Amino acid sequence: MSDGITLGELAKVAEGVSVGDIRLCISGAAPVENAGKDEITFAENTRLLKIAIKSNAGAVIAKHGEDLQGKPGILVENPRLAFAKVLKLFAPPIPRPAEGINKTCNVAEDAIIGKGACIGPKVTIESGVVLGEKVILYPGVYIGENTRIGKGTIIYPNVVIRERITIGKGVIIHSGAVIGSCGFGFVTSEDKHYKVPQVGTVIIEDDVEIGANTCIDRGTMGETVIGEGSKIDNLVQIGHNVKIGKHCIIAGQTGIGGSSEIGEGSILAGQVGVVDHIKIGSSSIIAGLTLVSTSLPPGSFVSGRPARPHKEQLRMEVASRKLPDVLEELHNLQKRLEDIERSIIEP
Repeated sequence: MSDGITLGELAKVAEGVSVGDIRLCISGAAPVENAGKDEITFAENTRLLKIAIKSNAGAVIAKHGEDLQGKPGILVENPRLAFAKVLKLFAPPIPRPAEGINKTCNVAEDAIIGKGACIGPKVTIESGVVLGEKVILYPGVYIGENTRIGKGTIIYPNVVIRERITIGKGVIIHSGAVIGSCGFGFVTSEDKHYKVPQVGTVIIEDDVEIGANTCIDRGTMGETVIGEGSKIDNLVQIGHNVKIGKHCIIAGQTGIGGSSEIGEGSILAGQVGVVDHIKIGSSSIIAGLTLVSTSLPPGSFVSGRPARPHKEQLRMEVASRKLPDVLEELHNLQKRLEDIERSIIEP
C-alpha cells in the first residue's frame, strides 16, 4: 500500500480531469460500499454515483459530465478502466522467485535462459527449451522439451507446459493450467478405442492470460492457437486444433470442441459449450449456459440450448413461464367441449 498519492497525480494516471483539491492525499482504493475518507472509489452509472457522493469515500472516479456535488474526484471517459489504472498503484506487490535459477531446479544443460529470468524452487526445464528475458517461473512448473517462452511471461506454480509449445511475450498462465496435453482423439473398431497420436502443437500469442486449471490441448496435426490479447478464465477446456482469434474473452467452465474457430473480439460467457468444427464469427457474444451447435455469422448475440438469437430466446423464456396457465386453460376448454358434446348426444 502506498503512503499516499495526490488527487492531481491520480488524475494523470487515470487520464482524466480532477475535480476539487488536487493536493488531496489518497492512500488506497475501495468499492463504493466501504471506501474510507482517504480512499478513492468509482461510479460507472448514475445510481452508483448517488451512493458514492453520500459515502465516506475521499474521492470518486466518474464519467465526464457528471455532477459530483462538491465531492472531490476525477472525471474520465471510462470509469472502470480508470479505476483499474489507479488500483494498480495501490496493489500490494506479488511475491516472486529470486532472480536466477533456484538450486533445487532440474534444468537441462542445453536449455537457454534469458537475462533476468526468475526460476523458483523445483522447476523442471527440459532439453531444448528457450526462455526469454525476465521470464518468471514459480515453484513446481514443468517445461517440456523444445518449448519456447517469450520475454516477460509469468507462469505461476504447478503449471505444466508440454513439449514443442510456443508461448509469446507478456503471457500470464495461472496455477494448475496444462498447455499441450494430448487432444481427445480416438478411433473405435470392434468395440475398442484406439488412440490417435497427437503430433501437433500449441501456439499462444503475446499478451494472453490463461486462468487456473485451464487445459489447452495440442493439435492432432498442426496447431491449436490462442490469439494475441485473448483472456481465458479458470476451468476452461480448449480442444485440439481450436483457433481463438485476437482479443477474445472466454469465461469459466466453457468447453470448446476440437477444430472450432472463435472469431476475434468474441465473448463467450460462463459454461458455454461449443461443439467441434464450429465457426463463430468475429465480435460475437455467446451468453452463459449456451450450447453452440451450428456456425454463427460475425456479430451474433445468441443464447439458449441450442443457440438462437438472444431476443428470440428471451421471448421463448417468457412464453415458457406462461405454459402452466395455458395448459390449465386448454384443459378447461377441453372439459367444456366434452360437456357440450355430451349435451348434444344426450338431449
